[in-house]
Amino acid sequence: MAPIGSLWGVPLLRRTKCILSAAAIAGLEVDLKPFEFGVTNKSPEFVDKFPFAKIPTFEGEDGFVLLEGVSIARYVASLAPESGLLGNSIKEAALVDQWIHFAEHEISGYTDLVWQLVKRFFPEKAYSESIHKAVFERQERSLKFLEQNLSLREFLVTDKITLADIVLTGVIQRAARVTLGVAERALYPNVFAHYARVAGDPRIKDIFGAADFIEVPLAPKKDE
Repeated sequence: MAPIGSLWGVPLLRRTKCILSAAAIAGLEVDLKPFEFGVTNKSPEFVDKFPFAKIPTFEGEDGFVLLEGVSIARYVASLAPESGLLGNSIKEAALVDQWIHFAEHEISGYTDLVWQLVKRFFPEKAYSESIHKAVFERQERSLKFLEQNLSLREFLVTDKITLADIVLTGVIQRAARVTLGVAERALYPNVFAHYARVAGDPRIKDIFGAADFIEVPLAPKKDE
């Protein structure tokens, strides 16, 4: 099978995993190009094609260019409607989109903010314990809502993996490496049963790789 296009991304990053997983379940091939941060994305050829100079980025065999992980994954999934990745009706498609946005904004956004806080990415390496706590509590609220929903079904929308399940799995894997230690994960058995179900699917197991979950949530070093 000829590739549907070329993808620039890092295999370890969740957005790249989502795109490759969508392609795998759709039965499509994507040509993952070699990429080196600060080198590939600063080359004239790359910037000319992708002026924003960030990854993941995609170019179809017909010259169609896309950036943003979910947009690329959704396009890939749309090329194989029979896969059911985007649902099988207008309402199911809307639910797929709903859960993708929920995962990205109500869980992943807080994971990234906590990571930036504890890694001192803000001006003057500022850290705020009160902000950290508030962000964690917002993520906790979202996870409780997700836990309740996943107590009713194995997958988010249909009776099989959709793009929403793939995106959520990438988001949860990342959260369990930043904000969710052993004690926190124990509070969400349905969420992590869903993670294991999707990440363990033979078609995408190698893409998601080892869980590499943390024992305790990341925190600033005591001497900082």
